[in-house]
Amino acid sequence: MAVTGSDEVRPVGPVIFAYDGSDLAGYAIEQAATQLAVPRAAVVVCVWQPADVGFTPVTERHFDADKAVDVGKAAEETAAYGASLAERAGFQVRSVAVKSAPTWKGIVQTADDEGASLIVVGSHRHSGLVGHLVGNVAAAVVSHSTTSVLIVHQPH
Repeated sequence: MAVTGSDEVRPVGPVIFAYDGSDLAGYAIEQAATQLAVPRAAVVVCVWQPADVGFTPVTERHFDADKAVDVGKAAEETAAYGASLAERAGFQVRSVAVKSAPTWKGIVQTADDEGASLIVVGSHRHSGLVGHLVGNVAAAVVSHSTTSVLIVHQPH
């Protein structure tokens, strides 16, 4: 439960984990567990798009990136794997695969649809001023979401 400025107490929404199959996304889940009280409800989302996949498959299964059904199935498997990581970290979790372009829109829309109270996203550092602070997807999520965002940087 969260206490607002008034005496109203309202339920805390789930944590949204943006999971793309990368080591950094897995690390972000681990780090969030050290910062947040668990058990807590969570949703792991893997955003995908045909042809420009947008995630790293976690299985050895090969698929044709031009076939949306294959990409969607691989995204579901990737999200499920991320959910298993979150479950091991202590979250009460389910997974979803979302077709969206660009990636940040799928993350933000999932957070809105789920009534999330926090989005957790790993950040790949890029060049430039903003890139030194956060990666491209993380920066877009922060810029476009009304939900709080926890950015986890890659370990040194």
